[in-house]
Amino acid sequence: MDLKLKDKVVFISGSTAGIGFATAERFLTEGATVVINGRDQNRVDDAVNSLKSNIEDAKVSGIAADFSKSDEIDALLEKLPEVDILINNTGIFEPMAFEDISDADWLRFFEVNVMSGIRLSRHYFPKMLAKNWGRVIFISSESAVFIPEEMIHYGMTKTAQLAVSRGLAELTKGTQVTVNSILPGPTKSKGVGQFIEDLSKSENKSMDEVEKDFFKKQRPTSLIGRFADVEEVANTIVYYSSPLASATNGASIRVEGGLIKSIL
Repeated sequence: MDLKLKDKVVFISGSTAGIGFATAERFLTEGATVVINGRDQNRVDDAVNSLKSNIEDAKVSGIAADFSKSDEIDALLEKLPEVDILINNTGIFEPMAFEDISDADWLRFFEVNVMSGIRLSRHYFPKMLAKNWGRVIFISSESAVFIPEEMIHYGMTKTAQLAVSRGLAELTKGTQVTVNSILPGPTKSKGVGQFIEDLSKSENKSMDEVEKDFFKKQRPTSLIGRFADVEEVANTIVYYSSPLASATNGASIRVEGGLIKSIL
């Protein structure tokens, strides 16, 4: 299927690994021009080189920026003044007992997970409206609805992303700009894969057993009963960024394996 993304300019925050990297790869296979991002220039360069080696004639570049630092965001926007598609993917997570989450931690999570997308959207969104085409996608999480008791501060930021996304969508009426959120569930990113491997060694279980135990005890409502691959999430992100998804706007799109039991 041709997603009609050839030569569209895409920026993906937090995309040197995991879902962001897989999304960059998928956009490139559709002929889009992709700008990836990470905090460290060396990691950005390595990711760019990897994408170029994986995909023939890949039109990809990278800009390093730490989204906890507003001056680095300003510098990024100066280097990349306009895009067709914005994927707000950068984020941090850290399991922590509620009583141990300090004010500084609450603010740090909000700064990176929520304000990163707000700052980027504040710059790019009006330009999309002016040219009457664009896509803004917030990569939220099933944790926005299924708040994890071990990461309430993280869940709060994911819910906030849904509010910002829906609010921006309200401003697109009568245009060809859309704003949506994607809600991945437990996904086998590099970090999760390492977590499973470490747990299998410490508990003397196979990685398959660890995964089954996780879904039996921690996420029993999952219908697929496994971690999603990053490519499965990336496929959804890229489709809803395309002209083919023009009738979907202001939506929260789930890629969480049926973990959330509500039908709305």
